[in-house]
Amino acid sequence: QVQLVESGGGLVQPGESLRLSCVASGSIKSINTMAWYRQAPGKERAVVATITSGGSTNYADSVKGRFTISRDNAKNTVYLQMNSLNPEDTAVYYCYASLVRSGVLYDYWGQGIQVTVSS
Repeated sequence: QVQLVESGGGLVQPGESLRLSCVASGSIKSINTMAWYRQAPGKERAVVATITSGGSTNYADSVKGRFTISRDNAKNTVYLQMNSLNPEDTAVYYCYASLVRSGVLYDYWGQGIQVTVSS
């Protein structure tokens, strides 16, 4: 089992920044990809950014150039630095981790954290 706990959300004004953190605990040695997803009201959950165990990253087009995902394997933590936030970034943000054990892929999710961008 892997537990994921997010922190760092809140209410900010347009143009401001936030940094989300997600700490993984439990059977974390086999974690490969970690990611951030978000779900806005009335919309489906969608990927924001991903990072592999080797540090390769990918971003949704809507956040490229504004968001940065990073990973500290020593602290078992993944971060999402969000700059130039706008109201369309308002959503519940979820941390995600995947691992493969005995050839089976396992997915884990955090409980979600609210990010609200409003003037």
